[in-house]
Amino acid sequence: MLTKPNLKDEEIAKCLLDAYELNVAVITFLPLGADFNTAVYHVTTSTSMHYFLKLRRQEFNEASVLVPKYLADLGLKQIIPPLVTKTGQLWTNLASFKMTLYPYIEGHNAIERHLSDQQWNQFGAALKKLHAAHLPPTIINSVPRETFSPKWREKVKAFLNRIENESFKEPIAAEMASFLKSKNQEIQNLINLAENQANTLQKQPLDYILCHADIHGWNLLIGKQGRLYLVDWDTLIFAPKERDLMFIGAGIWDSGRTPIEEESLFYKGYGQTTTNHDAICYYRAERIIQDIGEYCEQIFLSDEGGQNRIQAFKYLKSNFLPSGPVERTYYADT
Repeated sequence: MLTKPNLKDEEIAKCLLDAYELNVAVITFLPLGADFNTAVYHVTTSTSMHYFLKLRRQEFNEASVLVPKYLADLGLKQIIPPLVTKTGQLWTNLASFKMTLYPYIEGHNAIERHLSDQQWNQFGAALKKLHAAHLPPTIINSVPRETFSPKWREKVKAFLNRIENESFKEPIAAEMASFLKSKNQEIQNLINLAENQANTLQKQPLDYILCHADIHGWNLLIGKQGRLYLVDWDTLIFAPKERDLMFIGAGIWDSGRTPIEEESLFYKGYGQTTTNHDAICYYRAERIIQDIGEYCEQIFLSDEGGQNRIQAFKYLKSNFLPSGPVERTYYADT
């Protein structure tokens, strides 16, 4: 979220005092992320301790904090565990938000600073540990299971039909409608590709494991000493391992590497594995379609959002850049 939510700092400070017994000196809103429902802050206490505060509204899956806490307690050093409240909980309520608190790790994401060879290896090894982990049912019983749902494909079809028959006055909405019209056939092709691959995969015997499901450069944090962390666990799902592996070489972020280099360095840490070509192709196409659908909801269903609207349109367009996600999806289909 790029625009600060309608919450007074005093409200946040009181909640931190009540729930975590922290005396807050400074609260700094951090304009980070593409999620319109998540706001984050840097909190400094009166004793100069630093924390990362996350506020999430609407959907909140308890597993998004239970899983990283459990994995961190197992010794996975690439995970930042949430901190407990004074009553031993991993989150608390503030207005319409769920509040979670973490140690503050000063550093950069993998977009701002490219991963080194060693960090690529660490990335692969950490993701392998997640994929191989056996977690208690009490922790993962709220994690959804992949169904290859047509939900986002149907939504995007509806939005494409809408922009053909409707004009928009708000500037970002008007510009985005024009852009989507120019990409109509490409998007329809992506939808058809995802539908065909979904039908194929539903007929295959697939192994389902716990996947992060959003493990790209924005969610890889490099700390001051070069330590790599996997962050943002809101999208956990039981799915084929390709749900995560599709990000490697997908062109979703500028890694400073070629797709072949990404794969070579990542799998050196992850270990050799056989990937399902149909699943890689499906997940790359489906992710782009979901992005388009979510950005359409944000832009066309409301005039609110300010800088978030501008960023959403920027991210949508980036899918269609040369060597970007759309091109890499078709590369995976060959």
